Amino acid sequence: MDHNSYKTTNTSKLTAEKGWVLVDAKNQVLGRVASQVAKILRGKNKPTFTPNADTGDHVIVINAEKVRMTGKKWNNRILLSHSGYPGGQTERTPAMIRSKHPERLIEHAVRGMLPKNRIGSEVYRSLHVYVGDQHPHEAQQPKAIKF
Repeated sequence: MDHNSYKTTNTSKLTAEKGWVLVDAKNQVLGRVASQVAKILRGKNKPTFTPNADTGDHVIVINAEKVRMTGKKWNNRILLSHSGYPGGQTERTPAMIRSKHPERLIEHAVRGMLPKNRIGSEVYRSLHVYVGDQHPHEAQQPKAIKF
């Protein structure tokens, strides 16, 4: 076999084929579903993966409020946030966040697994998390996948 038959392709933002994927988070462990979603968002599951381009798919996550956590993490884990002002640090548990904005748990977990640079910020925009099993992206005909 000659070496000319192998071609390395570089996928750019313009030539990337971005599809839509539907993930149901019902009864899934938060970290495990988040790492799979992050991989799809980044495009690492595709043969056309290019490190310096956003080649990943759009991911729709439904049933965000039904995600699981193992052990006593719902009440014992502490997530810190800071307003930027002196004394502006607030402590929240995943249970507190779930009671008001359950979609933020998945968003926070996936965000932490993406690169901390411009590509990571761009890729994060392709994540769409919804409470319940309804979403406004039927027109994009997302492919449902199971982990």
